[in-house]
Amino acid sequence: MMDNNQGMGDLARLAAAVAVATLAACGGGGDDDGGSVVRVSEVTATTSKATASASALPTTRWMPAATDTWQLQLQGKLNTSYNAVVFDFDLFDTPQATIDTLKSQGKRVVCYFSAGSSENWRSDYSQFTAADQGNPLDGWAGERWLDTRSANVRKIMTARMDLAKAKGCDGIDTDNVDGYTNNPGVPLTAATQLDYNRFLATEAHARGLAIGLKNDIDQVAQLAGDFDFAVNEQCFQYNECGVYAAFTTQGKAVFNVEYAAKWKDPARRPTLCAKAQALNLRTVVLPLKLNDNFRYTCD
Repeated sequence: MMDNNQGMGDLARLAAAVAVATLAACGGGGDDDGGSVVRVSEVTATTSKATASASALPTTRWMPAATDTWQLQLQGKLNTSYNAVVFDFDLFDTPQATIDTLKSQGKRVVCYFSAGSSENWRSDYSQFTAADQGNPLDGWAGERWLDTRSANVRKIMTARMDLAKAKGCDGIDTDNVDGYTNNPGVPLTAATQLDYNRFLATEAHARGLAIGLKNDIDQVAQLAGDFDFAVNEQCFQYNECGVYAAFTTQGKAVFNVEYAAKWKDPARRPTLCAKAQALNLRTVVLPLKLNDNFRYTCD
């Protein structure tokens, strides 16, 4: 026979078990990857309460607002003094202290790496096999197109995402994800590119990282639902900016950079900026080397 205290304890444990089971059965809102998206401009981050299994919790990731301003720099001494919300810096070369300082100031850090080309100066370059690599990139010494169907290539890219997560990056800017439109020297097609780009998005989201679609103009409409923002180079120069309505109509940011020297002219730049603002694009004018020699912004 149980005494009253033991009986009450068993009842309490039973009630707790029912409560846990009820919570587990209740579905929650989220994205297609089982994670939730947080726009910091809309909500305040909250601290998650402990649960029976932390790994069972959905992954929460930041997502830039369409109005967030940005800065892009990949070479030279990094300039963090600009009045921007998002800083897009190189994953490998950016010191940990720089990322930590930016985040302590409430900034967001997007970490750049090439997901579609090998670069012979990178620390993980030796992991690519000869079969992984195709033709050189025209105009970019030391880079070769990658066979993005390769399981080895994909393994290297997920390791880079792990590094981005470990360094505290909020998102990633994956370059050269339109190899099929070039002369890659490997049998890439529109279908293989879609598959690879969606693979990148899925893997980024699984790590709580936002991911931007870099260029790949011809597939913007098909991929806008998979990516959290877009990073575009020279859509005004090539009259391609209209396609980004696929992002902006979803309230997603489009970060645009233009390199044409004419936009440095203060008499001509207002024309560019008026168009950018009408399309809800966050446009900056930068040097092609992305070394902070100058910067003009439309915001």
